[in-house]
Amino acid sequence: MAVIEVSGVAFAHPGGTELFRGASFKVRSGAHVALVGQNGVGKSTLLGCIVGDLRPTEGSVRTDAAVAYMPQAIGSDTTCTQSVASRGDTTVRELLVEFARPELRDAARALAGAERANDQSPSAGTGSALAAAVIKWAEVGGYQAEAKWDAACNLVLGQTLDRAGGRPISELSGGERKRLVLESLFASDVPILLLDEPDNFLDIPAKRWLERQIASSQKTILFISHDRELLTEAATAVVTLEVNGCWTHPEGWTTYDDARRARNESMGDALQRWKDEERRLFRFMREMKQRASLNDGNAPRANAAETRWERFVEVGPPPSPPPERTIHVRLEGAGSGKIVLRCDRLELCGLTEPFDLEVHHGERIGVLGPNGTGKSHLLRLLAGDETVGHEGSFRLGARVVPGLFHQTDDVPEHRGRQLLDILSDRDLNEERARAYLGRYGLSGAALREVETLSGGQRARLQVLDLELRGVNLLLLDEPTDNLDLGSAEALEASLDLFDGTVVSVTHDRSFMRSMNRWLIIGDDGSVHEALDLDTALNVVTRDDRYPRSKSGLLPLT
Repeated sequence: MAVIEVSGVAFAHPGGTELFRGASFKVRSGAHVALVGQNGVGKSTLLGCIVGDLRPTEGSVRTDAAVAYMPQAIGSDTTCTQSVASRGDTTVRELLVEFARPELRDAARALAGAERANDQSPSAGTGSALAAAVIKWAEVGGYQAEAKWDAACNLVLGQTLDRAGGRPISELSGGERKRLVLESLFASDVPILLLDEPDNFLDIPAKRWLERQIASSQKTILFISHDRELLTEAATAVVTLEVNGCWTHPEGWTTYDDARRARNESMGDALQRWKDEERRLFRFMREMKQRASLNDGNAPRANAAETRWERFVEVGPPPSPPPERTIHVRLEGAGSGKIVLRCDRLELCGLTEPFDLEVHHGERIGVLGPNGTGKSHLLRLLAGDETVGHEGSFRLGARVVPGLFHQTDDVPEHRGRQLLDILSDRDLNEERARAYLGRYGLSGAALREVETLSGGQRARLQVLDLELRGVNLLLLDEPTDNLDLGSAEALEASLDLFDGTVVSVTHDRSFMRSMNRWLIIGDDGSVHEALDLDTALNVVTRDDRYPRSKSGLLPLT
């Protein structure tokens, strides 16, 4: 058995406000359950409570088997809080060791320390310690683990563990790091996996691989994701975390929206019934009070009516249904010249071949392709990052104001600053700034520094900043990765009305449907345009390199 049981759990940061309370649910052995909820409600915190990294302020958590936990931040140095992935000199082998079961992790660290000591000052003592560490490594199954890590390195990096093990993870893309850890976790003998946004940084073939891995796994898996396609394909049940508890939909994602709407309607009906009953009891009490003022004989009934009303009010109303949409995005944009962007023999050094491209006002362009092909580099270059090596030229059209959404949520201008301070750069007084933060569900974080926010909250702040800057060329690098589902839908709805141009790197297959042109950068450096979304998806989900003559592709080189 490999069961997760959460009972009445509440959590509040020391000295801070309570994130959630009354969270109770059970994940049966072998189930694959999605954990969803608004940005900042505490989904990652709840996983931390389950794995034991955090202690709940109330309630209890029980797991009856070993647990492996993958945080969302291993794809990025800048946002990672895990010790092993927050250092640029961490090696591939150290990364794999960090996510091994505890006895393997301890034995690997002891073996590495014994090897260093023996190399630096060899002696009979260090040799004996090394021999003991080798024996322990074998006893805990270290060599079997190395065989699995070797297979993962070959699949993801095209290298053996011997060759790749010493590479710093700073040389790997975010997707390669995530895929490497995921390969090792699914191949491990740990029966319970907690995965925090495992699809972030993965390209489309890797996301489809992840869907198959979760769906076919015998492990018990609790995972957080905002990818609607992944939720549809992989989740056997859905737990929704809210401020005042959580509720479980025992079926897959396909029927979740209908169940959520039915629940919200039922909660709204219950709340209305409570209000109606409270008004009835109140009116009856007042009537009896008036009668008692005219006839003392009615005083006992008046007192009883008052007591009944007070007790009803003391119990309080049932919870209100949660809002359908948690943020209100108003990306307005502005007019510009007809030609927004023109690239002439533009080449990202070491990544792409030279290509020509012309983008017109109002177009929605999706930039697709495998991890590591230069998609983010292209957006950074167009946003004015002079450190991106390139040949050829590009130029923006008349009255074009570009704005970049950073995939890692690491905006240099935001570091170490409170939200109100950041919005003051946009000439807003405190009252107006708080109003804007409220529209993005960030009013409670007005005096917090950016680094204390969840990934989804930082993503909302970026979108708000783009709105306030009045940009008309949105350069979006995986904008929906960290946004909760309601926020992603709000962003998509706003883009429908946006008077401007959008160029977006995305692996979100639902978000792709809001694009009308698709630029594909191949892993061989070639750049093509797909004529329709089906062709684009067929191309980027191929495991081998696609031929340049593939039907439906227009060469841009």
